[in-house]
Amino acid sequence: MRNENSNQARVVPAKHGGFGDMTHSNTQSALQTDAASVLKNTYMLLGMTLAFSAFTAFLTVDLPFNLFLHFGVLIGALVISFMMSKAANSGWGIVLAFAFTGLLGVTIGPIVGHYIGMGGADAVTSALGLTAFAFLGLSGFALITKKDFSFLSSFLAVGFFVILGAVVLSFFIQSSVFSLAISAAIVLFASAAILYETGAIVNGGQTNYILAAVSLYASIYNMFMSLLHILMALGGEE
Repeated sequence: MRNENSNQARVVPAKHGGFGDMTHSNTQSALQTDAASVLKNTYMLLGMTLAFSAFTAFLTVDLPFNLFLHFGVLIGALVISFMMSKAANSGWGIVLAFAFTGLLGVTIGPIVGHYIGMGGADAVTSALGLTAFAFLGLSGFALITKKDFSFLSSFLAVGFFVILGAVVLSFFIQSSVFSLAISAAIVLFASAAILYETGAIVNGGQTNYILAAVSLYASIYNMFMSLLHILMALGGEE
């Protein structure tokens, strides 16, 4: 009798462990499902906002570039981005996402039109191709490896303020080399941001697809504009 009771007593922990493993498995499955849903919605919204941004850029491509208007629109987009963080969990978040990307499209149009008028159509096409290649490559790497890129958060925080300071300094230092260095730094920053955001979506760190889509759009925008500047400068057309 003592041996039977002893054997039965040893069975209980085994059953408890199996239940725990099953619960853990179900939790992991739920997290993966949520991440897949966020990823799907993110890319869907990203595609739509890119298309809308391209449309607003097309509408403004023949407008002459105006520096004050350019920065005025950028400030407006920045204000909307702050508002979006408050409204990201409501329908207004989507409205603000389209407003944000549409305004940035307005800043793209005159610049692209100006460069095309200077004979830089090839540079525009190359910048688009390189941006698409970089985004697909970086996103694909993050999706396939499912690596956690949260370690990049410190780099992005420091990098943002360094680049911001360099941009302000560029108004006082008229140097093409310094300007190219800033553009190269922005490309590197945007690449790291794409890895960070995509990794956060895949690993469940980012659960709001509106904020994720806008973040990825901003990285694509910064990368394209910086690559365009670099290609135009290297081609001697700027």
